[in-house]
Amino acid sequence: QVQLVESGGGLVQAGGSLRLSCVASGNIISINAYAWYRQTPGKQRELVAVIPSGGRTVYDKSVEGRFTASRDNAKNTVYLQMSSLNPDDTAVYYCNARSYEKPYPMYWGQGTQVIVSL
Repeated sequence: QVQLVESGGGLVQAGGSLRLSCVASGNIISINAYAWYRQTPGKQRELVAVIPSGGRTVYDKSVEGRFTASRDNAKNTVYLQMSSLNPDDTAVYYCNARSYEKPYPMYWGQGTQVIVSL
């Protein structure tokens, strides 16, 4: 099992920045990749960024150039630095971890709310 705890959400004005953090604990050695998702009411959860153990981080086109996802393995923490925020970025942001061990479970944090005001 892997536990994920997000923090860093809040209210920010359009054009501002926020940094989300996600601390992982438990069987983290089994994690192949981390990811950030977001969800708004009535919509499906959408992928924001994937941070693989090796290779390049991949971003959704809607955030590319504005968001930077990273991981600090020494701290068992992943981050999502969000800049140039706009109201369309308002959502609950979720941290996700993907195991490489069969049956390849995915783990989720509880989510952190981000609200971007005009």
